[in-house]
Amino acid sequence: MTTYAAMLVLSGVVLNALAQFFLKMATNKVGVIEASSALSLGAMSALFLQWPMILGLFCYGFSLLIWLMALSRVDVTLAYPMLAIGYVINAFAAQYFLNEPVSLQRWVAIGVIVLGVALLARS
Repeated sequence: MTTYAAMLVLSGVVLNALAQFFLKMATNKVGVIEASSALSLGAMSALFLQWPMILGLFCYGFSLLIWLMALSRVDVTLAYPMLAIGYVINAFAAQYFLNEPVSLQRWVAIGVIVLGVALLARS
């Protein structure tokens, strides 16, 4: 993988992780979303007009463009598993910014994911 391709993959992963983080921030502001309220225009406007939701959707859109550029240069069998790096990014972000508890068992599992991604990147 070239340096440019690796930067594209990493940028896509980070943008995707940021999108997830901002979407979580938005849902935290509105609370639990039920299937019945998901169809309500009022509930959806309350959700979709928040800055974290708008930023999250922007990050998703931009990550899609970056990801397409990456996939045109890298085998999907190498690129797609790199999305697991997003688990690591979001675990730290959720614990630090959202005060979500991350247990030792979760950190160990995330460590296994990191090890797997590192092994994959070396292949």
